[in-house]
Amino acid sequence: MTKTITAHDLDIALEHGDEAALFKWLLASFLMGKRISASIAAEAYRVIVIKHQRDTPRKLANCSHRELVAMLGEARYSRYDESTAERLVLLAHQLHDEYGGKVTTLHAQSADRHEFEQRLQAFKGIGPKTVEIFMREAAKVLY
Repeated sequence: MTKTITAHDLDIALEHGDEAALFKWLLASFLMGKRISASIAAEAYRVIVIKHQRDTPRKLANCSHRELVAMLGEARYSRYDESTAERLVLLAHQLHDEYGGKVTTLHAQSADRHEFEQRLQAFKGIGPKTVEIFMREAAKVLY
C-alpha cells in the first residue's frame, strides 16, 4: 500500500482564506488524481511549483505546452504528460476566466459543498478522485 501524500508532506500549510495554499493543493491534487504513483505526482508538483515557480494560476497559464511537458518529464510523470500539460493550462485559464484566478471565489460562489465539488469537476481533467483528494484536506479550511 502506498502512503497517502498530504498537503503537509508538500509543505503546503492550508489555512482558512489562504488562496496561495489552496491553489497549490488543488494543483497537487490534480496531479495525484491521475493513475500514476503518488510519489511521481508529488515530484511533479515540486518541479512545477518549487523548482520552476509556477505557483499561481497566472504563472501556470503563461507556461507553454512544451514547457509543462518538459517539467512533467523532469519528474518522470511521463505516462500522461501531454494530456496533463494541456489540462493544467486549461485549469489555470478557466480558474482565471471564471473565478478571477481564485479557489476562494469558486468556493464563495458555491451554495454548499456539493455545488463546490460540482464546480471543481467542471474543470477538464478534474474528476471524482481529484475532488476526493483535494477535499480530504481543503474541506477543513473551507467548511
